[in-house]
Amino acid sequence: MAGLLRRGLFVALHHALGQGSYSVCRPALPAVLLGARRTKKTWPVSFPQEELKKRLTPAQYHVTQERGTESAFTGGLTLNKDEGTYTCVVCSTPLFSSDTKFDSGSGWPSFFDLMKEESITVTDDFSYGMHRVEATCSQCGAHLGHLFEDGPRPTGKRYCINSASLGFQAKDATSSTSEGGAAGSSASDGKTEL
Repeated sequence: MAGLLRRGLFVALHHALGQGSYSVCRPALPAVLLGARRTKKTWPVSFPQEELKKRLTPAQYHVTQERGTESAFTGGLTLNKDEGTYTCVVCSTPLFSSDTKFDSGSGWPSFFDLMKEESITVTDDFSYGMHRVEATCSQCGAHLGHLFEDGPRPTGKRYCINSASLGFQAKDATSSTSEGGAAGSSASDGKTEL
């Protein structure tokens, strides 16, 4: 029943804004109305938005805090083949091992399994008039990407993740590396490099 009410509300709002048929046109409604149904109101780790705006690059902030998406094949970690650990760029929680990364051809880093089952929270995402499963960091709530059920064996899962939401720690490195594989952070502004 709730699904029918949500769909009815979506159709009514969509038509009221002159967007035509919801199944054909991409909606112009705010993501707040159409986006993920996050049930968790607080996260174990939180940061003031002003701190995040200073610490993250504009692309990292847009992806992780505003549920943005980087363009396909533009992220610095998409083609990364180094051994190591992929972490949340916001809170450094370990998310994926390079052992589970694969080339999905999608243009975004793709993984078939998590380092720990509890490292990512998944929720329904109804943005753009379709149903997807959003993947967020379970510690800080940062938007990472989406989970699809078309990955390789043994899990059959494909975590399609934005490079801008990831940090990378090389297996042999002693310090964290930022998205794109560059060590540390930019000396000029202290922001993580893209």
